[in-house]
Amino acid sequence: MKYLKLCVLAVVAILASASCRSQYDLMLQSNDVDAKFKAAMDYFNRHKYQKAAALFESMAVLANGTEKDDSVNYYWGLSNYKYKDYLTAETNFSEFLGKFPQSKFAAEAAYLRLDCLYRSTLRYELDQTPTYAAINAINEYLRNYPSTDKAAECMGMLDELGARLDKKAFEAAKLYYKMEDYKAARVAFKNILKDDSDNIYREDILYYIAMSSYKYAYLSVPSKQRERYLAFEDDYFNFVGEIQDSPYTRQLNALYKRAQKALGKFTGVDETENMKDKDFEKERKASAAAK
Repeated sequence: MKYLKLCVLAVVAILASASCRSQYDLMLQSNDVDAKFKAAMDYFNRHKYQKAAALFESMAVLANGTEKDDSVNYYWGLSNYKYKDYLTAETNFSEFLGKFPQSKFAAEAAYLRLDCLYRSTLRYELDQTPTYAAINAINEYLRNYPSTDKAAECMGMLDELGARLDKKAFEAAKLYYKMEDYKAARVAFKNILKDDSDNIYREDILYYIAMSSYKYAYLSVPSKQRERYLAFEDDYFNFVGEIQDSPYTRQLNALYKRAQKALGKFTGVDETENMKDKDFEKERKASAAAK
């Protein structure tokens, strides 16, 4: 008897599910815009965003030119956004803004579009084309809606995306340094500041420019060392002239003395003469830990 009851309940559940599915499928095929819109909003309000999106999509052509046209297209995009299909939602909102620039939903659609682009960006090691697209969309939004209450949030996005681009450029140049191609490293680091003088890694970049030029000079044949040590001197003075208090200062001061000695300009005592890069790095880490 208990087994029979369970079977009956299972059959009822299956029939109910089939009925729901058939009603949904019938609604998808319906040409009644009002009924479809009501059903789609019901699914949307019950957080069934995938079904809502399909219904809104199915009535997009039917609602064309009607009073529901912008609402259907906006909620189509919003359903995909809520479903976390950001690629499709961005397309929805982009098309919406092109078709309904004066809609009451336009400002929110513009923000949601940029948020879709922001969420689709990749970590700094990968292609940054999506990052540039997101930055352009955010700047466009801030120009079009200067009084938006989302300005602070947008600026936060811009800061994060800008930092990602800065890190990508910095790490790409640093790769030459790690490969001990110091000439290429110096050029790459200098190009970063040429393209973006406000790079957040500016202090590190200036340090690596000086380090690259010193090591390039040190490893050069004797006939080339003089001119290359002089280039290091320029890079050294660029660093200390801009940054007076830095964890890198002690090491660069030591290298400056060594360059001066190589050029015959320094005859004093260098207390750091036997220190290597790793020794200076240990000092910096110990100093940072003590703060």
